[in-house]
Amino acid sequence: MAANQIMPEDIAQADDMDWTEENEFWNTYRLSDGTLLKVKMVLKGVKRLKKYSPDGTPIYIIMSDNVVRAMEIQGNVKLKPKPSNMKPT
Repeated sequence: MAANQIMPEDIAQADDMDWTEENEFWNTYRLSDGTLLKVKMVLKGVKRLKKYSPDGTPIYIIMSDNVVRAMEIQGNVKLKPKPSNMKPT
């Protein structure tokens, strides 16, 4: 087993960490079809393992979601909306 391999018991023994948001930035990408894609990672949880990298830095595991927004979608790329199946009440 490699010295830096993380095992399930490492995660079970890890400390849950609290955090406060400092900055959350959107990364923006222009796709070849002209669409502007915006992506942001949103932190959901952090655990600090009882393991360290060779330079002594503690090892953290994060749980996160990626939020993706497609903007400036060109007319030839976007489909027409489908009619709703929901009936008004």
